[in-house]
Amino acid sequence: MTTDINGTALAVFIFLFALVTVMGFVASRWRKPETLAHIDEWGLGGRNFGTWITWFLVGGDFYTAYTVIAVPALVYTVGAYGFFALPYTIVVYPFVFMVMPILWKRAKDFGYVTAADVVHGQYGSRGLELAVAATGVIATMPYIALQLVGMTAVLKALGLHGELPLAIAFIVLALYTYSAGLRAPALIAFVKDIMIYIVVIAAVALIPSKLGGYANVFASADAAFQAKGAGNLLLGGNQYVAYATLALGSALAAFMYPHTLTGIFASNSGKTIRKNAIMLPAYTLLLGLLALLGYMGHAANLKLDSANDVVPTLFKTLFSGWFSGFAFAAIAIGALVPAAVMSIGAANLFTRNFWKAYVDPKVSDAGEAKVAKVTSLVVKVGALLVIIFLPTQFALDLQLLGGIWILQTLPALVFGLYTNWFRAPGLLAGWFVGFCGGTYLVWDAGWKPLHLISLGGEPFTVYTGLLALAANIAVAVVVNALLPAKVPARA
Repeated sequence: MTTDINGTALAVFIFLFALVTVMGFVASRWRKPETLAHIDEWGLGGRNFGTWITWFLVGGDFYTAYTVIAVPALVYTVGAYGFFALPYTIVVYPFVFMVMPILWKRAKDFGYVTAADVVHGQYGSRGLELAVAATGVIATMPYIALQLVGMTAVLKALGLHGELPLAIAFIVLALYTYSAGLRAPALIAFVKDIMIYIVVIAAVALIPSKLGGYANVFASADAAFQAKGAGNLLLGGNQYVAYATLALGSALAAFMYPHTLTGIFASNSGKTIRKNAIMLPAYTLLLGLLALLGYMGHAANLKLDSANDVVPTLFKTLFSGWFSGFAFAAIAIGALVPAAVMSIGAANLFTRNFWKAYVDPKVSDAGEAKVAKVTSLVVKVGALLVIIFLPTQFALDLQLLGGIWILQTLPALVFGLYTNWFRAPGLLAGWFVGFCGGTYLVWDAGWKPLHLISLGGEPFTVYTGLLALAANIAVAVVVNALLPAKVPARA
């Protein structure tokens, strides 16, 4: 710890953090089932979450602490290009409205817990199931680590340095997730989302008045971009295609992640999911307001060690200690909710599609729940070790790859909901090409998720994930067409 601690801010932060910790442990008694020793109850909340619980839960694990930190940081660094998160979180909801109720029904009817369960049930292929499960786990791990990046930025602004405060926060998270399962983040999400709304609305209403109004905010940001020769208030050059493809690819990938699918599978009906697809864009409005904090950082002439410090430094500089503590608690709690759901999603995948598939096929319901609980602890510890012992850039690079990787599971998971034409060998070959090809293109571009394409005219940049997905689908179609025709089953 250092002497730059604001006692008032720290006291408010500790009080609110303690409050949600108590809520996390109380959650095991909230809507208490006969037993939590069942993966449906521990990992999916009994598949009984209604419209409002689902709205807060999905919003809580989709709009994360790292979102609160990273989106304004990206806007602060590159300007308009950082707003790609807005169209992406608009495009995704028609996809959710059309596809997710069908996926939910398939999972509900057959007792599936994970995306890989759905794939195995559709195609009967252990290889394709394992590919989908492994992709989900490795794509989720850096996502959890980045929640710690968001929490670290807040703890730093509070004057708390070193790994101990971060470790304590995550140990508390691990314990109540182990105890209550998905009910813990679902209950805490109510508090987290309300706090985030208060913080963002207060920020966009009050900060500009302290900085000379929005006209000065935009003028200061424009001057800063011109001075450093990078970034702009408006898109330009070949950014349009990159912006559009990045938004589309991110939207298609968003609900392939285990944590977002966990929120979908925990819903009590397809109607609940459709309602949420209509209501969740309210978070996009919040995200747009939040992104403006990046421009405000220039108007405030902040001195930053890292762009990730924009939001915490704004609150620390421009608000009183008690409100800064409230804002920092909102962001920190915003790390706990998605990290908990992500670890549960990864644990469900490991338990159902590795442990039960290969290690103990006759495992009992209670045994499944036990394995999932222990795995969720291991996943959290792994994410914590990544942040403590490896450079933050490593987690960032892995997260960029994770979005490309998880997108490659879309054909296997979604196509089978609408047609029986595709078969496992073709989809597995497509996944392999998309996964490995996408990884190579990102590595070849210097760990950037965009690829420059020249077709004779002016070159343009495309999101690598969409290129990999196109190759994935093309290979799946070709291999499937070359396979021998299915032999009809005898009557």
